[in-house]
Amino acid sequence: MDMSTIDWANLTFGYMKTDYNVRSYYKDGKWSTPQETTSEEITMHMASTCLHYGQEAFEGLKAFRGKDGKVRIFRLHENAIRMQSSSHGILMAVLPVEIFKEAVIKAVKLNDRFIPPYGSGASLYIRPLLIGISPQVGVKPSKEYLFVVFVTPVGPYFKEGFKPTPVAIYRQYDRAAPLGTGTIKIGGNYAASLVAGDMAHKAGYSAVLYLDAKEKKYLDECGPANFFGIKDNTYITPKSTSILPSITNESLMRLAEDMGMKVERRQILEEELSTFEEAGQVGTAAVISPILRVDDVEEDKSYIISKDGKAGPISTKLYNKLKGIQLGDEPDTHGWITIVE
Repeated sequence: MDMSTIDWANLTFGYMKTDYNVRSYYKDGKWSTPQETTSEEITMHMASTCLHYGQEAFEGLKAFRGKDGKVRIFRLHENAIRMQSSSHGILMAVLPVEIFKEAVIKAVKLNDRFIPPYGSGASLYIRPLLIGISPQVGVKPSKEYLFVVFVTPVGPYFKEGFKPTPVAIYRQYDRAAPLGTGTIKIGGNYAASLVAGDMAHKAGYSAVLYLDAKEKKYLDECGPANFFGIKDNTYITPKSTSILPSITNESLMRLAEDMGMKVERRQILEEELSTFEEAGQVGTAAVISPILRVDDVEEDKSYIISKDGKAGPISTKLYNKLKGIQLGDEPDTHGWITIVE
């Protein structure tokens, strides 16, 4: 591919073919050494458990090229641990942290020319994928698994970038049950969010803000991201048994504490939306996407978050601090960065 044709500053959040992906297989109780391939295809049996019974987990993380030319991966270890949690949740073979890290670093190095330049606003998105591949007709876990890491350069997840957007509450849809699979990163949770997400996008919203599935009283999370609100110098994020623990959200909570803010993880009644000075969606893809307003569509209620249509000062400070750490412009005081040698 001719790299001179890539408009780094205007990339979308989409897939672009890169040179290599890296794979490891689990068979007879052992994981193979990660090996690279140029193939974008996966060949598997038509009765593979990932196709029939949803034995599939994935992660999302990013690599950044700094002003100093060094390549930094953000929170590699935490993503490895979270994939292990997903494996426990749907009874898949647990991938060792060392193999996860080796495969990710190998994929980043092999595709170095696709890491966007410093200052472009783009990054290299890293997608680790774990699937059950042995044939099974009964509802049982697979005996064999495939772990794949592919990468692709991306721009902002939300086309608006770091600007407030409206989100919607649709009470007739749930993303995950309280004791279901909401706390792990598997494809089924995202499939469950597609219908409401499509409705929201067609109506001009960037995402859905889900309420808790049991009582429909408390804020849960957005389709692709965690939720947070700011008031009285406090960073507040929902506590729930159906929320995926966002690594970005956890990072922002630490940074908020560093800034002298209080941090609360607790149940948040929907009505409390009217009291927030700022709010946002947080995740690997967007870091922070500030929220303009929240519309409870069925109840015909609207909660205005951003009065002037701009991102709030605390969200902006947190966003810039986290981005600065990722790019190497700010000191990595928490040991979150892996420098690719």
